[in-house]
Amino acid sequence: MSLDPAERFARLRLARTDRIGPVAFAHLIGRYGSALSALDALPNLVRKSGSASVPPPVETVEREIAAGDAIGARLLVLGDPDYPEMLAALDPPPPILWTRGRVDLLNQPSVAVVGARIASAGGQRIARGLAQQLGQAGHVVVSGMARGIDAAAHEGALATGTVAVLGGGVNDIYPSEHADLYARLTEQGCVVSESPVGARAQARDFPRRNRIISGLSRGVVVVEAEVRSGSLITARLAAEQGRDVFAVPGSPLDPRARGPNELLRHGAILCEGIEDIDRAFNTLRTLREPPADPMRFDGDIDDAFLDRVAALLSPTPTPRDEIARALNAPVSQVAAALLELSLTGRADLLPGGLASL
Repeated sequence: MSLDPAERFARLRLARTDRIGPVAFAHLIGRYGSALSALDALPNLVRKSGSASVPPPVETVEREIAAGDAIGARLLVLGDPDYPEMLAALDPPPPILWTRGRVDLLNQPSVAVVGARIASAGGQRIARGLAQQLGQAGHVVVSGMARGIDAAAHEGALATGTVAVLGGGVNDIYPSEHADLYARLTEQGCVVSESPVGARAQARDFPRRNRIISGLSRGVVVVEAEVRSGSLITARLAAEQGRDVFAVPGSPLDPRARGPNELLRHGAILCEGIEDIDRAFNTLRTLREPPADPMRFDGDIDDAFLDRVAALLSPTPTPRDEIARALNAPVSQVAAALLELSLTGRADLLPGGLASL
């Protein structure tokens, strides 16, 4: 069932509020039942916490929607029927997505192919050929439209279906030399972004971008990558999300092989061809959107309880159910307290329902 237009607008506005990331967004929707109710409750939470978490003006959100309409982009809000099922299964899912191109690709079986920006000719050939084989076998290929392996993967799968996830807005062509690739992606594939339309990519945007790449996919294939690289961050996120991680082995003499070889050392699946991917998927468990988490808490959170929760936090992320167990309190009450603490900056909410100072 489709969301009411007013609720869709409210969800975009809530998602654009300072200090409201995916975790806080999920907590607010769970606690108040809708974004409209959450926005109504936010001023009281702000007064209690002394936070500056004020929703953007309605006009600002209207301008973002108008900017999307002007380039033919489509907004997907968590709860929409076409919102990607694989992303909805994340804890927490991205609240909103801007898209251009074939939105239907987002709900088809997908595999991510990622790797080095400064890739070898052999690595690009492997990525292009593997993406072509994946497409012919019925998989959509997901990547990040970066130089090197990403671009080769998109090229290999353009004829069958490919999705590019961007760090900046859905119209932010980066790198600029990929303008032609971007144009073909919007016509034959799909381009996706969590960022506002027109936003330029910042360094902080790429971990969120990588989380969407792995979240859309049944598995992630790393072709070439340094040990410290965004591709290995994507692989780590994929493992945390319950996706399979594949690595194409390489020569120990090539620094670009260190990332995949390190992944293999830590249990990644050896990938020498599509047969290895098919074999792993034969035993992959089905991922579906989980049942709604009953996080609604209608009572007030007093300062004493907030202090008790804050005292249990540390630099090490702690699951909220452990905090609830330590306090002998309902998880919904602890989640509400963590939300209020996050609005003041006393606690950072992390994906997976974790909290840390």
